[in-house]
Amino acid sequence: MDPPVADPGPTKDEGVGSKGEMDLPVANPGPVRDEGQLLQCPYCDSEAMHKLAQFLLPGLAAVCVDGTTGDLFRSPSVVAVDLRQEMVDYITQRSETFIADTLIESEVEQNADNQMPDDPYEVISIFMDDFSRTKRNIIGHVSGWLLSDSREDKIDDFVQEMDMTRFWPLERREGIAEVLLKNVDIKTKFHCPEKYENEERLADHKAQCSFRPVTCPNDGCRAKVSVRCMQDHDAACLFKILQCEQNCEKRLLRRDMDRHCVTVCPMRPMKCPFGCDSSFPEHNLEEHCSESLQQHLLKVLQVIHKKGFTADQLNDRALELEKSEDRGKLAKARDARSLTNIVKDLEAKKTPPS
Repeated sequence: MDPPVADPGPTKDEGVGSKGEMDLPVANPGPVRDEGQLLQCPYCDSEAMHKLAQFLLPGLAAVCVDGTTGDLFRSPSVVAVDLRQEMVDYITQRSETFIADTLIESEVEQNADNQMPDDPYEVISIFMDDFSRTKRNIIGHVSGWLLSDSREDKIDDFVQEMDMTRFWPLERREGIAEVLLKNVDIKTKFHCPEKYENEERLADHKAQCSFRPVTCPNDGCRAKVSVRCMQDHDAACLFKILQCEQNCEKRLLRRDMDRHCVTVCPMRPMKCPFGCDSSFPEHNLEEHCSESLQQHLLKVLQVIHKKGFTADQLNDRALELEKSEDRGKLAKARDARSLTNIVKDLEAKKTPPS
């Protein structure tokens, strides 16, 4: 299958060019004049915009796969350029009339809260599903195919293919997502609705707007998020330096935390190598071996002397070994095998030759 051609960016010509170029609805980063020359704040919720942008690629992949399933002459990569343009045009046009259509429908039904979605992701999902249905071929309309694992696998594979070829880069999708977000955010939860009559007042507002984008302060992170989202981003940022979760002295990036705690952290919990029920930080192994020596000796003696010794005799022998002058040597054993060998050597020396 030929890979889809990467999107080189916006062009001046309308429509789709021979190399897969397309005009995309890019959000205007500057103030917007409307309603009597009022200037609108351009900022929106960065997390919601990013979520929408991520949804667009698998949405396109699903449309391409469903539209070419069973087609001997076309593959998803062949139709991707045209369907991308059609899909963007369709969902953009739907989003532009969404608020007006919703309000009209509410007035007709005399219920302002009647099934009014306030999640932009949910709204755009509906638009995507509607567009997808118009592009499915006969096989694509079969319910068994729509629910099959094979379909999901093909969609996932095509998403990865488009990612690798940068057919539709994330930054391009974010430009579209910003436009869609502002168009369908009927309750203004995800974009700033403030408008001002002059540039000076708008500038004052933008300096303190909770939707204004800021760069993550964690070294190495390039993310730009809205001020209102910074706390949530910081709580999950992979580049934030944290104290080890297991309270060792190490400070490390959040992205390295799991590997550190499992592999090299001296405080990582371990089970007793002798089979007792204890659990403790690895750096306390020596202390545990010394404190629980009698218990470990008893387990070893039970293996060595499977028959011929009563429980009391084994306990007495374990106590005798623990109090012997060889206690230090026994306490240095770090696993059952080494302790068993030491005990066998000591018992061999103690047993008189026949």
